[in-house]
Amino acid sequence: MSATNLAPADLGAELQSDVRRLILSLADTKRLLGIRYSDWLLGAPSIEAGIAASGMAQDEWGHARLLYALLKDFGEDPKPVEYDRAPEAYANCEALDLPADDWADLVALMAIVDTALTVLLQAFAEGSYEPAAGRAGKMIADEDFHGDMASAWLRRLGSASPEGRARIVEACATRLPRVLAWMAADDASAHRLAEAGILPAPDEIMRRFVERQGAALADIGVPMPDPDRTDWDAARGRGPGHPGMEAVERARGDLNRELFVE
Repeated sequence: MSATNLAPADLGAELQSDVRRLILSLADTKRLLGIRYSDWLLGAPSIEAGIAASGMAQDEWGHARLLYALLKDFGEDPKPVEYDRAPEAYANCEALDLPADDWADLVALMAIVDTALTVLLQAFAEGSYEPAAGRAGKMIADEDFHGDMASAWLRRLGSASPEGRARIVEACATRLPRVLAWMAADDASAHRLAEAGILPAPDEIMRRFVERQGAALADIGVPMPDPDRTDWDAARGRGPGHPGMEAVERARGDLNRELFVE
């Protein structure tokens, strides 16, 4: 099999570990982003916005399950990964460790975390790891609506009252450096993935994010910063810390475990 069409069996142990980290990073981020969207079903500024947030939550949860299922290719049962891990084991983007402070903060998560997810997922689907392409097509199509929603609310808040504009600028500027570090990881694992053609190099991933969202952020007064990789946790591919237990219990479905039907 050619280097541009890699199957799981073509990967050595080290590269399998790298791909696993990437899969968990994407899946955990989607699972937690779905939780953060679901928080706003009733608290959004309008009924329509709440319904849209609920729909995006369902998209992210469905995507996460598809991504966790990729672990089967390495002989791993995805169920314990989905339902049994402690918060300290989660590899999600750290911006999702805590709930959004307000609607502007949720819009920042839409515009930054959701876009970063889309950029990274599309890069994974276009790379040399064959199973990724088969899983990602439907996910990327769903993300078009998420991008439209983020753009609309960025424009709306960016042209709102001075207080509203200041809040969305603050939320985006605060989130951006750490999200960029998660998306464009620049460590040994990320460089091995790039050498194998599974992901682009970090600079190229950054370029794709800027191409997709840089102008919209600049329009509301948010420049593109350097990634903040302080206290990087290479084992999980993220910054320090972990999501709260309440969010992880919801992500695992702890309260309804006895009702699970497969």
